[in-house]
Amino acid sequence: MEEGIQQGELKIIQRLLTKRIGVITAELQERLRGLSLTQLEDLAEALLDFSTEADLVAWLQQQQ
Repeated sequence: MEEGIQQGELKIIQRLLTKRIGVITAELQERLRGLSLTQLEDLAEALLDFSTEADLVAWLQQQQ
């Protein structure tokens, strides 16, 4: 069940990111798929402050 929730959240986040910063590269999409549910929830909030792809990359680097 949690995997279904995670997939749904990932799909919404990808749509929001595309609207916010434009097309997301395949590499970044792969990195997004590797995030936990908690990290996806944190990203959903953080992406409201993103304006460029660099913001997403910086956020992902902080998660490692």
